[in-house]
Amino acid sequence: MAKVLGLGGVFFRCEDVDAYRKWWEEHMGLSPEAWGAFQWESDGQSFTMMSPFKGDSDYMQPSNARFMINLRVDDVQTLIEKARSGGAEIVGDVEDTEYGIFGWFIDPEGIKIELWQEV
Repeated sequence: MAKVLGLGGVFFRCEDVDAYRKWWEEHMGLSPEAWGAFQWESDGQSFTMMSPFKGDSDYMQPSNARFMINLRVDDVQTLIEKARSGGAEIVGDVEDTEYGIFGWFIDPEGIKIELWQEV
């Protein structure tokens, strides 16, 4: 039986691709592959999801993009501070919830990034 196995990637247009890659490398520790994409192998610890929201949802705000990227991380607070030091707009406060620790920022292209740390 054919089935979806997980998220293969997030693809989007960008005003300055080189500067965008450089920001993520300098401030979030991701190194682009030779072909330009950021790639990492699953550590087998979690899952990937795709979650639709109603058209009038404010969950992606203050970004105007119709999507948000959720990244599973091991230290939300430190990565929020790295994003802040890189000039990212921090959205709200880091939240420790029953689902994990969450933090949000707007990246250099105006995309809302949600960081998620399992607890």
